[in-house]
Amino acid sequence: MRARTVGAGCAGLLLSLALAGCQGAPVDAARATPTRVSPSGYGAVFLAAGECGARGPASFGEVACRSESAVARVLARHDGGPSGGPVCPAGTDFVLHISESDPAGIASRGFACMRNLEPPHPGDPGGGGGPRTVVGDCVYAAGEGRVRETACDGSGERAPQYRVGSAVRVRDRCPPSTALYVALGGGAPVGCAVRL
Repeated sequence: MRARTVGAGCAGLLLSLALAGCQGAPVDAARATPTRVSPSGYGAVFLAAGECGARGPASFGEVACRSESAVARVLARHDGGPSGGPVCPAGTDFVLHISESDPAGIASRGFACMRNLEPPHPGDPGGGGGPRTVVGDCVYAAGEGRVRETACDGSGERAPQYRVGSAVRVRDRCPPSTALYVALGGGAPVGCAVRL
C-alpha cells in the first residue's frame, strides 16, 4: 500500500472560549466563538504561567488554583497569536486566545497553553486532541487528504485508523511499515503512521 501525506489533525476541548487551531500544519481551524476575557486581578499578567482558570457564562476567568471552580492550569503564556509563534509544551489540552484592553483602550493579544486539572487530557499522546498531533496519537481519515485526531482507546466519536509511531526530519527515514505521513511541525515534522 502506498503511503499518503496529510496534514496534522486537531481537536481541542471546546469550552465556550476561543481556541487555537493546530500548531504546525492545521487540518481544520477549531470552530469557536471568541469570547470576552474577564481579568480577576490575581496577578500582573492575566492567566500567567502556573495560574488557573475557570469557565464563566460568557468568558474564561482567572481563579485561585485551589478554588473549586478552577478547571485548568496555564502551562505557558505568550503574547501575539499562536500562528507562527511559540509552540505549546507537551501535555497542553487546549489553547485559549486572550484579548485584553487596558484603561487607555490599548488592546493586546496573547494565548495561554492550558492543561485540565483533572482527566480527560486530550493533549496527552493517544488522548484524542490537544493543539497538535504528536507521536503516540491516533488519527482517522477525514476526507480530502486530511486526518483528525481521535482517542487511541476507541472512546472518541470515530475509531482510530492509524497511530503515529515515530517522527522524523524527512519521509525517507520513516520505517517501511508506514502507511500514512502526518505533518507534525517542529524539528521532526514528518509523522510516520501505521495502520491499526
